[in-house]
Amino acid sequence: MARLLADRYGLTAYNYDYHDARGHDDRRIARRIKLGHSPDTPDLDATWVNTTPQDMAAETLAGFPVRFEWALDDLCALVSGRPIIAEGWGLRPELVAPISDSPRQMVVMVPTQEFRDRQLRELTRAATVRHGVSDPARAQRNRLERDRLVADDAVRSARRLGIRVIEVDGTRDAASVADDVADHFRPYLPSPEDRKP
Repeated sequence: MARLLADRYGLTAYNYDYHDARGHDDRRIARRIKLGHSPDTPDLDATWVNTTPQDMAAETLAGFPVRFEWALDDLCALVSGRPIIAEGWGLRPELVAPISDSPRQMVVMVPTQEFRDRQLRELTRAATVRHGVSDPARAQRNRLERDRLVADDAVRSARRLGIRVIEVDGTRDAASVADDVADHFRPYLPSPEDRKP
């Protein structure tokens, strides 16, 4: 959605997931050292197999505020003559709402369970389990359930804060869903005459 809207309206898109996975590693390592942990990558079995989805979700949610600060640093340093649209699962309603002027400056998009199941059947990367774990099937089950719990938490938080939730069920194409998102963001999008190439 962010890329589609960026193309349509001449915006700059910020992809949280890309920067979190690639640009924040030095900060992640420094934080592990500060907390007294090894700077090495955590044991994959401990992370994905010998745990529960509930513990995984709780750890993920607890880490979002720290990672959100890193994303804010990125956004503050992003020099663009165009409006910025940011997307990614770490941009949580409870973190974005306090720094937004209006709930209309955010939308939470989540897949329905049926759409998740379809992705697992049809997208190779969605059904891929992590390499290097002793029980790939359990790691996959844990990851999928963790993701569902984290998404459910985002929906509850958004509804509590009056932020719109859009469930994506796969029955409409991306352009159609982007129309809805654009309509939601209409007050913040450039008018046609203001759009930059």
